[in-house]
Amino acid sequence: METTTTVREQILEHAITLIMLHGYNGFSYRDLSNLVGVKTSSIHYYFPSKDDLVLEAVNEYSKDVFNALHAIDASFPADVKLSKYTKLFGRVLGDGNQICLCGMLAADIESLPDTIRRAVQAFFKANESWLAKVLAQGAQERTLAVNGKPENAARALFAAFQGSVLTSRLFHTKSRLEDVEASMRIAR
Repeated sequence: METTTTVREQILEHAITLIMLHGYNGFSYRDLSNLVGVKTSSIHYYFPSKDDLVLEAVNEYSKDVFNALHAIDASFPADVKLSKYTKLFGRVLGDGNQICLCGMLAADIESLPDTIRRAVQAFFKANESWLAKVLAQGAQERTLAVNGKPENAARALFAAFQGSVLTSRLFHTKSRLEDVEASMRIAR
């Protein structure tokens, strides 16, 4: 069964992709109007300002990522959970030319309003919190190498994943993501 998307959903979907490719300052409503096939006034009807659109994009993207995280079976060993997390980041890359939406916006943070800044920070903190739980589990199971507190290691790991997405884009390879995951595994 084919589902049809509304104009609003199309605008949001294209905005998310454009942000992942070009950042906050790298697209306009004119770009969206060409992609969706509507006038810019139609976009303003749904999203009066670019800030409204970007905040909704962050919220939608975050919701999708967190739904994927919650779908990872809690009974899995920590190393399996981390592997599934790595695959999530791999999907973000698409054809190798996209970056995590919130990672891309973090680079533009000085030009963003506080509402978007807080939403991006919440995304980072939620990912770090989830990773900290996985790392604590992995340390207990002896499946993941965790130096220091899981919370600190999770911040470093999330930063490594974000950086690996950048370098994966630069070198057109997903192996950078796999390198990050491998660095946490305990050799057997």
